[in-house]
Amino acid sequence: MKKILIIGIGAGDPGYLTMQAVDALNRTDVFFILDKGPSKTKLIELRKEICRRYIRGNDHRFVDATSPEWARDTEDYLSTVDDLNRDKQALFERLISEEMADGECGAFLVWGDPTLYDSTIRIIEMLANSGRHQLDYEVIPGISSVQALAAKHKTTLNRIGQSIEITTGRKMAEGFPDNADSVVVMLDSGDTYKRFADQDIDIYWGAYVGMPDEILVSGKLKDVAGEIERVRTDARRVNGWIMDSYLMRRAT
Repeated sequence: MKKILIIGIGAGDPGYLTMQAVDALNRTDVFFILDKGPSKTKLIELRKEICRRYIRGNDHRFVDATSPEWARDTEDYLSTVDDLNRDKQALFERLISEEMADGECGAFLVWGDPTLYDSTIRIIEMLANSGRHQLDYEVIPGISSVQALAAKHKTTLNRIGQSIEITTGRKMAEGFPDNADSVVVMLDSGDTYKRFADQDIDIYWGAYVGMPDEILVSGKLKDVAGEIERVRTDARRVNGWIMDSYLMRRAT
């Protein structure tokens, strides 16, 4: 039997790791590190820095692999994601088959929390249920970017008696949800917040939250939308990638 740990490592600050995650790191024999290209090298180094900081001893190894790529500007989003996950499943299956011995424990270090907008759990579940491997797995939750964003802005995600929705930029483009007072938007490559700049809405925006490059902007959306667009564009150009999210709340 082989064991896979899916470990949430928080939103960027190594201090976000829970004690449960630290324990999981120290149970791991092999860490699978997916390379997403030169612009994401910093994310690989942060994962390895977390291991250096928290693992006692040197009885572990790293296996690097190139992550499958996907076309982000496609019209058929769900089909594209399905294709990406099939490619990832084939890669994960090869890594588990070739790089782990029976009785060993492997781990995937997932940014933020693995239960929120990440497919690692689904992929490992499919492998475990395929019958091709004797495979067990465990999920260790982490500090999500949503939690970190609210904490950095010293605010709550919801107001008393009101609901909140967590969604994507793609879905947010369809309009502000009628049944939500506050909305957290993730995976927004199109600056969708600008569509609501004519409304009385407060925004709490953050990029690279918990990392040394952290950027925070908050205020009335109509006042800060231009600033967010400018700093977001500059940050993407400098780093080659951006990891951001924001909370929008109808003003009282």
